[in-house]
Amino acid sequence: IKRGITFESVSFTYPGTDRQVLKNLSFNLLPGERVFLSGANGAGKSTVIKLLCRLYDPTSGRILVDGVDLRDFDPSEWRAKVGALFQDFNRYQLSAHDNIWIGHTHTAPDIRRIEQAAQDAGLTPLLETWPQGLQTLLGRWLHDGLEPSAGQWQKLALARALFRNAPVLILDEPVSALDSDTEYEIFSRFREVVRGRTTILISHRLTNISFADRIIVVSNGEISETGTHDELMKARGIYHRMYTRQASRFGE
Repeated sequence: IKRGITFESVSFTYPGTDRQVLKNLSFNLLPGERVFLSGANGAGKSTVIKLLCRLYDPTSGRILVDGVDLRDFDPSEWRAKVGALFQDFNRYQLSAHDNIWIGHTHTAPDIRRIEQAAQDAGLTPLLETWPQGLQTLLGRWLHDGLEPSAGQWQKLALARALFRNAPVLILDEPVSALDSDTEYEIFSRFREVVRGRTTILISHRLTNISFADRIIVVSNGEISETGTHDELMKARGIYHRMYTRQASRFGE
């Protein structure tokens, strides 16, 4: 991606419904930019990334990649360029190794790349405690395997998204099941991990905001604010209210 991704007057209504989820949405994503997508539940954030993954096409408007309509791309070829971690990620009853590799099976299961993805997702200390490390079988549906915690499954899903090494990375609540220390550990090195990738992060934990170059606030399917953390705090709008309320809960 050389010029970036553009949402151009994008509106969307899910099939079988009448409610317009996105309304005339327009914004740009620059190559290698880290963007924090913020807003209340139901604002339309997850729909934005579903459209970007081309799980759906816009009802009206266009999504352009380097000036080319996303609908002109082969869906499979485009999705190969996107690494994604969704809130409802899969928990594969396979080895830890295969849980990561399944993120991009078109490439050889290079152990060095798998180990790097595991490290970037904060899995390495955990793998050292598992009986066979990366070869440890997980889940009990098909075998008498180890059953990871919710947070450990989430780390595996994050490693799977990072293993793809795609130019576009989408992280939808990537640390929701992790404790605050682990969350801090992962985000403290994320700048280096995602360097060069166009990255969209959705998280209700606004303490992770320093990771982003820019914040886009979505409200009722429309963009209400955009800017840096400092700019939006000075504007004293929706983002300021959300951040202040959340910070007060943690005594910050």
